Parts: sequence; C-alpha cells; structure tokens
Amino acid sequence: MNISLKIISLLLSYPTEELQKAVPELKSALEADTLTGAREKALLAKLADDIAGLDFYDAEERYVFLFDRTRSLSLHLFEHVHGESRDRGQAMVDLMAMYEAHGFRISAKELPDYLPLFLEFLSAVPEEQACELLGQTVHIISALRERLRKRKSIYGNAFRVLEAMARGKADPALLAEILSEEDDDPNDLEALDKIWEEEAVTFGGGPGNNPCGVDRIRTQIRAGQRRPTDPPQDPSHSEV
Repeated sequence: MNISLKIISLLLSYPTEELQKAVPELKSALEADTLTGAREKALLAKLADDIAGLDFYDAEERYVFLFDRTRSLSLHLFEHVHGESRDRGQAMVDLMAMYEAHGFRISAKELPDYLPLFLEFLSAVPEEQACELLGQTVHIISALRERLRKRKSIYGNAFRVLEAMARGKADPALLAEILSEEDDDPNDLEALDKIWEEEAVTFGGGPGNNPCGVDRIRTQIRAGQRRPTDPPQDPSHSEV
C-alpha cells in the first residue's frame, strides 16, 4: 500500500474527531513511508497537525466552506472537466468499472470521482499505476492547489504533495481552462441552492467499455475539454 496516498485521502476527507485523534498515528506511519521525501512528509505533517489542533466544529466549518460550498474547489474530479454535461455520467460509470475490475468496492452513496475515494483506490494499486493515474488528473490537482494558495489555505499542502507524486506535469491549456472558471462565493446561498438543484447525475454504462485500461480515466478527463451544451476561506492558516 502507498501510505502517503492513503494518508492524503484521510486528510482530504470530511474531518471527524476520530481523524483528529488518529493524527499521531498517521504521522508515525508517514515517517516510515519510503515513497515520499522529507519535504512531502513535512507538508503533510503540517496539515495533519493543523487539523488536529483546531476545535472540531471549527475544523468542520472550514472544510464545508472550502470544499462543500465552493464549487470551484469541489473534490469531485469530473466537476472540473465535465460539469453537468452528459459525459459526466458515463465518466462516472467507467471509473466505477475500473474500481470493480480491481476488486475495489464502494457504497452506493459515494460518487466514484470523489478525490479522497480515488486516492484510497490509488493507494491500493501498484506504485507505477498509481502515479500514472494520478498524472492523468494533475491539471485538476494543480488548479485546486492554485485556488487554495490564493486563499492561503493549508489544505494546499496536500495538493502540492500530489503534484510531486504524479507522473508528468499539468497541461498548461487544460490548467488555464479550469482556472478560467469563476471562483464561487461560499456565502452566496442562492447560488449554492442552484448548485444542489443541478447536482443529480444519471448513470448508464455501455457494453463496449474497457474499464481495465489505465488510459480510461485519461480519455474521460480529456473529454472534458469539450464545452457542454448546457451551462454547467480559510483566513487563518497558510501553506508551509
């Protein structure tokens, strides 16, 4: 198992009291990991300490304002390339099929493109394949890192480590395309209500899909370059 990817998956998940209490254990596991360097370990340890050091309700509120109430920081990967287009549903089906082909099962309530879930999957596959698949999402990872940097959010540490672990660099055109989308205001409740109304995703697979190839996720993410027909802060902390 890739310990660092598993730890990032946990740190990017919704904060819980169990997670806060487990931080010393996570840091010990991170220190023993041979797949990340001292810089990456320091970035993740800083984030883990920050989450553990907050009052639980403050940690919850910060997470919700960043990732749940800010669509431009959504942790659902296909949100940033497919939006509400029809391609998103098929991309979800294909990603789910890839999980199942590797014996990785998720509950019905979880969307397969949720980044912590995707990272948990990557932590369980061979390192070469994990870096390849992570590299196929690196333009999304880089866009999220940049937006978190502008907010001076320590959560950007996790995305800096993911960039370092990914195979390859972000495609400048794809990165610029994502960053051209306007940032949301988490205090705009009317806009938030509209987002929730649009969130329904319909799944439907086709018989000709090949879920096992490592290029499948690249195909779906690159498809996000096509514009759909229909319209689709963290003030107190900073990165290391």
